[in-house]
Amino acid sequence: MRHRSVRALALFGALQAVFSDVHPYCDQIVQSSEDASKKGLPGWEGAKHCARHVTTYTAGQTVASVAVTSALGYRLPLRALAAGTAVNAVTHYVIDRREPFKRFLRSKFIGKGGYLAHATVKRREGVVDEGGPGTALMEMDQAAHRLIGVAASLLTTYLATRNHD
Repeated sequence: MRHRSVRALALFGALQAVFSDVHPYCDQIVQSSEDASKKGLPGWEGAKHCARHVTTYTAGQTVASVAVTSALGYRLPLRALAAGTAVNAVTHYVIDRREPFKRFLRSKFIGKGGYLAHATVKRREGVVDEGGPGTALMEMDQAAHRLIGVAASLLTTYLATRNHD
């Protein structure tokens, strides 16, 4: 392998580790309880909580990305870091607003409406949780975020390593 290929592969691996393994911490621990419970509400209220969650999530991912890549001797160009970060942030917002993601999952293209309806959690009489831990929506939310993390890692790596030896 050429030096550039090895360097790109190592950078992709480092970014993928950050985007995948730091994701649950930023998505579930850094997120406030209020944002977690209100980010899917309709209108301005839900949008505000989702934006605040995505801001803290993105800050955590960015700090971790810079820390890990710096520790490995990389200095990511700002445009490369910004591009991967933007992919993660924008898609994270859309997924976490819930309704657009549920419409996508229920579409004929994906066909997961039955799974969404079936895999819910009854917390107490009359209260059904369709989006919390143990539900299809949460599992598919996490799967989508991680898949998008692969794309963000590839984009960041491509932009960081092209035209460099």
